[in-house]
Amino acid sequence: MIFLLIIQNGGIHMEYATQMDAARKGIVTKEMEIVAKKENIDVESLRQLIAKGQVIIPANKNHKCLDPNGIGNKLRTKINVNLGTSRDCVDLDMELDKVNNAVKMGAEAIMDLSSFGDTQKFRRKLTAECPATIGTVPIYDAVVYYHKALKDITAQEWLDIVEMHAKDGVDFMTIHCGINKATAKKFRADKRLMNIVSRGGSIIYAWMEMTGNENPFFEYYDRVLEICREYDVTMSLGDACRPGCIMDASDISQIEELVTLGELTRRAWEKDVQVMVEGPGHMPLNQIKANMEIQQTICKGAPFYVLGPLVTDIAPGYDHITAAIGGAIAATYGASFLCYVTPAEHLRLPDLNDVKEGIIASKIAAHAADIAKGVPGAMDWDYKMDKARKVLDWEAMFDVAIDPEKARAYRASSKPEKEDTCSMCGNFCAVKNMNKIMEGEIVSIFDE
Repeated sequence: MIFLLIIQNGGIHMEYATQMDAARKGIVTKEMEIVAKKENIDVESLRQLIAKGQVIIPANKNHKCLDPNGIGNKLRTKINVNLGTSRDCVDLDMELDKVNNAVKMGAEAIMDLSSFGDTQKFRRKLTAECPATIGTVPIYDAVVYYHKALKDITAQEWLDIVEMHAKDGVDFMTIHCGINKATAKKFRADKRLMNIVSRGGSIIYAWMEMTGNENPFFEYYDRVLEICREYDVTMSLGDACRPGCIMDASDISQIEELVTLGELTRRAWEKDVQVMVEGPGHMPLNQIKANMEIQQTICKGAPFYVLGPLVTDIAPGYDHITAAIGGAIAATYGASFLCYVTPAEHLRLPDLNDVKEGIIASKIAAHAADIAKGVPGAMDWDYKMDKARKVLDWEAMFDVAIDPEKARAYRASSKPEKEDTCSMCGNFCAVKNMNKIMEGEIVSIFDE
């Protein structure tokens, strides 16, 4: 292997194109050092996982304010927050409030799904000011940017949008490369209840149908990889055929596309481009484990990024809960990255409170999975809560809670007669009474 060496200030500097390229050359980057410290993992072990493609550090060279995070095997499960403008809600200030709140609440990634307004201005503001990992879906932006009929967008124009997002500093892009003419033909033959529910997938499928052309992201995949390599953009291989209802879960179209994504993962790794693979959206509980294991096998351990999965279709207004149930199971059995789902899913653009509810639900799912997987340090958080609860130290409980504000508000809304109890149990409090009896004190349920 030939290393490119340049002399800088009297020293030797080894150049690399991407985090994966550096890892394969034995180089420990500053991003690797930061991630290793966050994860309490040996940096050499981390480098080896990145070299194999089992861990990624999305870190566009133009995202200068990035606080990098690792996603993948043996690391904490990360969460992503979707937001962005739409034709019916074009309020950039509100979207920025969502971004700032999401970062404060510990979301590792922000995905800008804006589909109306000055999308580039918003995107560039994110990569100039936001320390979280930033993702986008260029397919959406092409429709906004060119202001012309979908069928009239050319293959080159689709690719130009990818390059624009890369130059703007985006750390990862969802690109729907896996749906091609062959998979589309099988999709038509094997009827679904819900068809294609992926926005990007439906757009590129419609474009293929109207033009008769091959998916440009599949046909010119090598060019996409060249762009990603130049800026160190992580490929998030989009699942156009993800199931949109539990009736369609694990069908031929979903698995057919996953096989293609496995091949595209291998091709990306050959170019030292980091990859994660997107996974199912709606799926019964009993199918999740098998799907995670199949993905790990087909995609050779590449990090898996899932939307939920939602484990039932009957809960509009509560889909942050259905997604958290599925997300906890998915992450336990192999998923590394959970896309949050808010209570507004399927109903409207989420507001600030919806975003908060979605983040909390997703963080609970991620943390529960980390405990189940035995991620080092995961149970330490719970241990702190347990110690505080044992001695009924309310302030300590609030401080360690995943949502201290809500915990404080609940207690304040129903003040107990005695400070060492809550208004549910009062003198019947098992914790209080056991503490007393174990110390040899008298326990009195009714005041005497």
